[in-house]
Amino acid sequence: MQRPVHLDPRSPFVLDTHELGRRPGSTRTVQRTVGAPEDLGTDVIGIPPGTDLELDLRLEAVMEGVLVSGYVRGRAVGECVRCLEEVVEDVDVTLTELYVYPERAAAAVEEGDEDEDVRELEGDLIDLEPALRDVVVPALPFQPLCRPDCPGLCSECGARLADDPDHSHETLDPRWSALSGLSSKVDETKES
Repeated sequence: MQRPVHLDPRSPFVLDTHELGRRPGSTRTVQRTVGAPEDLGTDVIGIPPGTDLELDLRLEAVMEGVLVSGYVRGRAVGECVRCLEEVVEDVDVTLTELYVYPERAAAAVEEGDEDEDVRELEGDLIDLEPALRDVVVPALPFQPLCRPDCPGLCSECGARLADDPDHSHETLDPRWSALSGLSSKVDETKES
């Protein structure tokens, strides 16, 4: 179970549930555009820090706590794993997360039902950032491509093959290299 740290109610990722009043069935909607946090992605693609992240959420009081559901939208930027060109992907994911009241979480621990994935409210506050990471990062492409049929880079010189589809290098098999020396001697003899 996660132990909450003191949350800053001014943070754009902290939601206040006070007006729900712990009355099951009461709801509130939250729509806001926030700057993306640091490290929202992988090494090859992610949502750049500070860029717009749209939150369209519904907070609903339930018996156990507060159910947060809705959508998270943003734009991920990365590089193609084949040709290293920039890749831009729209991210639109669904978020559904239950934040339990502290006393419910404590009761579950006493009963031996400790679950590591339980998210807990801190007073009336919810820390949304870990849940955002849990839905956004897995939604990003594991191996982003600039286009599905990207041919990549030339293994000899690093040229981008999409720019020159007929790109090639004349390569001589090293086993035949001794014969190429003979052909140059034959050419010299013919010229004399």
